[in-house]
Amino acid sequence: MMIEAPYLLFLGEAQDPIAVKTARGVAQWRPENCVGEYSLEGATISLGLPSLSPAAATARGAKTFVLGLANAGGTISDTWVEAILEALEAGLDIASGLHRRLASVPIIRERAEALGRRLIDIRHSDAPLPVGNGKKRAGMRLLTVGTDCSVGKMYTTLALEQAMRTRGMDAEFRATGQTGILIAGAGLPIDAVVSDFISGAVEVLTPDAAPDHWDLIEGQGSLFHPSYAGVSLGLLHGAQADALVVCHEPDRPHMRSLPYYALPSLAQTIDVNLAFARRTNENATIVGVSLNTSSMTFENASKLCADTARIYGVPCVDPLRMGVDDIVTELEGFPRP
Repeated sequence: MMIEAPYLLFLGEAQDPIAVKTARGVAQWRPENCVGEYSLEGATISLGLPSLSPAAATARGAKTFVLGLANAGGTISDTWVEAILEALEAGLDIASGLHRRLASVPIIRERAEALGRRLIDIRHSDAPLPVGNGKKRAGMRLLTVGTDCSVGKMYTTLALEQAMRTRGMDAEFRATGQTGILIAGAGLPIDAVVSDFISGAVEVLTPDAAPDHWDLIEGQGSLFHPSYAGVSLGLLHGAQADALVVCHEPDRPHMRSLPYYALPSLAQTIDVNLAFARRTNENATIVGVSLNTSSMTFENASKLCADTARIYGVPCVDPLRMGVDDIVTELEGFPRP
């Protein structure tokens, strides 16, 4: 799945910052790919980008109109249709991370066909995928795993890519979720892949590479989450990860959306992820711990990271507050197969 940049980010009538988290992620991590934003009447949220119409964005080189919104049910609001049609008329492809397919709206499908524009549904994948085979591939791979969903796996992976490239390392973010795909411009939506093909999809996403190349794979879910453990296991097996970074939110009271399930400990998470990762790479190892300490003072967060690093013998950081340089240093000295 390839999405042509630059983008015009569509914010609809958004009044809640969480509603535009997809657009915000793209603007934060790929500002060079964002020519502007386009909002409808009533919107109170801005990403600080130039406010442009689709025609004006096209004149500045935009190629894709990105629906940068997340709403209940992943629907395409009737109030957005006119803006989508305007973008098609201006010569832009449309990319959406919503559950509802763009082509399911007849007028959008018909206009796109007439104009020869692409409708890109990031959350859906119709590409034929192989069953995983577990064969060893050349190159190096890192996968972020977690104690739960939404504990910073995508952010940590992107931060590692940025820091590794700054040091001149050959590293590439491999997206497995809709926001990550928009940020990277390519990827596979793992939560849309039929379960038998998840490990094969990850093998396709991270093919043979140069010996010193790192594929940094965006993790999904958690082996401990009753709803999403299957996706996490398929990622582990398909990644054949040489290195794992464990992500965790220390103050989270329970598994996301499941108040009757407690979070596993870091020790449990490390042990179980290593056990399954070593099914397809016997040398898989933990190289770092990434904590979301946003609810803590910086002093307490720093102490927790230091204590965690001492207990587990690997760097521990909050990537937002402290950066990921300590983990990158670990990767610089990582043994090649």
